[in-house]
This record gives sequence, C-alpha cells and structure tokens, in this order.
Amino acid sequence: MPFRLLNSRMVEAQVVPGQRLFSQRGAMLAYKGEVSFTPSITGGQGGVMGMIGRRIANEATPLMTVEGSGTVMFGHGGHHVHVIDLNGDTLYVEADRLLAFDGTLQQGTMFMGSQGGVMGMVRGQVTGQGLFTTTLKGHGSVAVMAHGGFIELPITGKRPVVVDPQAYVAHRGEVRNKLSAAIGWREVVGRGSGEAFRLELSGNGTVYVQASEEKL
Repeated sequence: MPFRLLNSRMVEAQVVPGQRLFSQRGAMLAYKGEVSFTPSITGGQGGVMGMIGRRIANEATPLMTVEGSGTVMFGHGGHHVHVIDLNGDTLYVEADRLLAFDGTLQQGTMFMGSQGGVMGMVRGQVTGQGLFTTTLKGHGSVAVMAHGGFIELPITGKRPVVVDPQAYVAHRGEVRNKLSAAIGWREVVGRGSGEAFRLELSGNGTVYVQASEEKL
C-alpha cells in the first residue's frame, strides 16, 4: 500500500512508475524524485455519469493525477488524516473528505436515496453532504480527512450502530443506513439541542466517525 502516516495530519505516498495516484488539488506539501502533477477532470474511473452526477449536485471536488517515481507528502487544511486499506470491498465517502487514493480503485457516484430511500436523501441534507456520495472499490488505499481525529466502529449482526449524522465520515462493507428523528436526543446524549436526527447503520462493515460535528 502506498500511504504511510507521518503524523496525525500528514501522509507520505510512494509513487511507482506505471502506477498513479489521485489527490485533492493543492494537497501536495512536498515531494522527492521525478513526480508529475496533472489536473484530473473526472477524478479517476467514475466515468462521465459519475462526473455529471457530481456537477448536478454541485459537489465536484478538484483532483489531480500524481505519476512518476518518488515520494509525495500530502496534507490539507490541518485536518486529521486516516488511511483505509480496501481489499476488494467498497468505501462510501464524501468527495471533499478524500485527501488521496490509489489510481487502481474504481471510482463511482451513488445517489444517497438508493441506500435508504427518501431518508437517504434527507440524511444528505441533514449532514450537509448533499444527495450524492463517492464510492471507491477494489484493492488499494485511501487517505481520508476529518475534524478532530477518527474512530472505527465495527458493524455486526442485527444490532445497529447509532451515529450523530454530522459526525459521520464514511463507511464500508454491506451496510444499510436509516435516518430517524429523535426529539431531544441531542440534548441528552449529543452536543446540540431540540429536534435532532440519528443515523442507524446495520449489517456487516465499519463506520468511521470524527470527533467533531464540523464540515470540512
């Protein structure tokens, strides 16, 4: 895997001839070797439909292609970084959370309503993440950003994991989500007040949660 954490806010990537990485534009902090950086229109293998979906939702995140031979250090906005290794499974993550990822991963765009019906769309609006989310599938690594660090919560069996929607970062595996209103829930167990929503995830996989309710 090409990514190595240098500290909680920076990763180092090994760039190998014949292979490529994608990263957010402006995320390169330093590099060594013969490395080239090229703006990427589609941001990977999502194809035209993936790009159109993001344009409609106004959620396109500019990416650049990284190729050559050398070492590149990435970081962005002082956000905390977490490296997720995929082994043929799928990661569901917002495009603006992506710091860098393997070019071998297949990128797509999923309509939020397709994983949770109408409530999936509501979740997109409540979290501020919009109606589309990015999918990355295959074998490779992804460097993801968040506020205040990450925790990984396993999702197993029928007992759901309940997450504050605004602390949700990403999930992987065969996971179903359900957003439900909970009057006063945040007053008791969260940091907000009044009517709130809670996100229930069930199935088998992992959910990544940040220690903050702030958007990137």
